[in-house]
Amino acid sequence: MSKSGVRAPRPKQATPVAEIRRGGPARAVADLLPDVGGAAFRRFGFVQSSIVSRWAEIVGPRYAAVSAPESIKFPHGKRAEGTLALVVRGAHGPMMQHIAPEIIERVNRFFGYEAIARVAIRQGDVPAPRVAKAPPSIRPVPIELGDSLRAIADPEFKAVLEALAAGVAATRGPPIIEPPEREE
Repeated sequence: MSKSGVRAPRPKQATPVAEIRRGGPARAVADLLPDVGGAAFRRFGFVQSSIVSRWAEIVGPRYAAVSAPESIKFPHGKRAEGTLALVVRGAHGPMMQHIAPEIIERVNRFFGYEAIARVAIRQGDVPAPRVAKAPPSIRPVPIELGDSLRAIADPEFKAVLEALAAGVAATRGPPIIEPPEREE
């Protein structure tokens, strides 16, 4: 209390930084990625997004080249006996209709239970499947680079280091660093 009998307000104490938690602990990006597309895939009928990304593995490259999964619709309150909607390119519809039982079997094997009971086919444009890029060719390490790069197993990383070493070996003298241009 002061001499006048009025209590002076207490100064607020700062909260330690350790006590303030805003997002919890740091998480790996890989842990967050499955959740990124999950809501969108559920909204459009896909319980698992992997059926879209692994379609070529499920039905084979021949059928994946002319078809793409569009959605899976389940009866209300169930996660079985669903209808798989496929988009099929051009005149491939009759062929896909003929092999529909095989597609149902393969998709159900992928899910591990009887998820699909029928296939609905719609004619439309199917995007071309992405072709996996071939890894760079493995060529012997030049002798002048020594044994240091021979122990590296990853061919892409090894190729990058070889290119860097070749670039450094091709230069003469110390590096020349130009000063940035000044704006007046």
